[in-house]
Amino acid sequence: MYALLHGLAENPALPPELLDRLIALADDELAGTLARRADLDRGRAVALARRVEEAAVSLAYEGRLTADDVDPAEWPEAALALLDRGAAPAAWARAFAVDPDPERRRRLAACPGLPPDVTERLARDPVPSVVAELAWLGPAGTAARLVAHPHLSVRRAVAENDATPPAVLASLLTGEGLPPARHCRVCAVDGEAAESVPLLGERCGGDHESAVGHLRESVLRHPGTPPQAAARFADDPRPPLRWALARRVDLPRKACVRLAADPVPRVRAALAENPALDDDLVRVLAGDPDPEIRRAAARHPRVALDVLVPLARTTPLGTGLLPRIATASPDETEELVSSAEPAARRLVAFRRDLPATARDRLADDPDAKVAAAVAPHPGLSEARLRAMVVRHGRQVMTGVAANPDTPAALLEELARHEPPVRRALREIAGHPAATPPALLACLADARARPLAAGHPALPPAVLRGLLADADAGVREAAAANPSLPPAEMARLLPEP
Repeated sequence: MYALLHGLAENPALPPELLDRLIALADDELAGTLARRADLDRGRAVALARRVEEAAVSLAYEGRLTADDVDPAEWPEAALALLDRGAAPAAWARAFAVDPDPERRRRLAACPGLPPDVTERLARDPVPSVVAELAWLGPAGTAARLVAHPHLSVRRAVAENDATPPAVLASLLTGEGLPPARHCRVCAVDGEAAESVPLLGERCGGDHESAVGHLRESVLRHPGTPPQAAARFADDPRPPLRWALARRVDLPRKACVRLAADPVPRVRAALAENPALDDDLVRVLAGDPDPEIRRAAARHPRVALDVLVPLARTTPLGTGLLPRIATASPDETEELVSSAEPAARRLVAFRRDLPATARDRLADDPDAKVAAAVAPHPGLSEARLRAMVVRHGRQVMTGVAANPDTPAALLEELARHEPPVRRALREIAGHPAATPPALLACLADARARPLAAGHPALPPAVLRGLLADADAGVREAAAANPSLPPAEMARLLPEP
């Protein structure tokens, strides 16, 4: 029964009187779905919030509840949500700043545009997580002030704040000009006992080694950290720091050379995609013995085509469009389309903005992998799509089924293919042009069945049967189908 009610809550065609009945029996999870409905007016939003207090939070975030609807004493979480949206009076912020619940003060600290006196009070809060939230999201001046906080969780929050100035970030790396930190989440016991329980693998022997490592990792990930200060960690013995460094797009070449020879594959893989690499280093990493590093090099935005094509021939690169191919010039695109190398033609076949002549040539390609890659490209004619199926059979059927221009008659033929092409059935089940006969065939596949059950072209008589399906996902999809007759929707609801 719950799957049916959840489906009804998602159904865009649910009549208003049935929506009211659903609100009257909503629990926490059902209320979350109802809160996202486009037809939930203010009166129904208030009714839903009174039925399930947790729903008031999402309703406040989505603008369905305003400050006039919310009493902070009754719905404090919704009041904090309105503060987070900047849609509540400053008096609420001042009241929450002295709330005895530290979690509410922490949530307040994450709100933008707080009055200066509230920010000042939160910066002095005795609970580190409250101050850390302020340090993470506050303006540059607040971050600069809190960099000297005695708790390392606050300093790490400063390191993750987008507004933190470069000089402050550099000081966090070196410690210059900062008093020694006195607490970390492992050794701290005052103010916030929960943070005295370390995470798995964290340790503190008196010098907060785990927390300091996490802090430096955050600083190295920050794009505002001065590159020369960051580059000094290319030889650091801790792999997580070298991995964070390898992802920086402003690395000096000397640091790139060191990291390209790093003994940890994860570090080399991160570096291989880095736009900071020059062509020579990309070539070095493209020849790495580890296939993951070669795949990462293939994703480099400026990898040379004479490097990328051999990689595509020898290393599985998946089915996504690579960044270098997405930005290929018209001349380069034509070069790839005309290549005698199938791997080159397949690379460019994943583009969905090809000129019509290039698209059609690839659709006529004798290589099945090339044809399968271009099959979903919009604009292909029915004749070409059918010719692809005749030429390559099952190998291109999934791509043809995913093409937005595939006509209904061809979808029906693909759905009836024996033996079934299951991935094609899943594409057909969600295709806007799918017809009842095609959808009926999709119902035979376990993974396509829930998709087909939600398709508006499915006949009502079939939908009725799916409401009693053994699979809860199918029942939910059928109940959410806008083609379900209102009388059937009403039948699914308990009597008021």
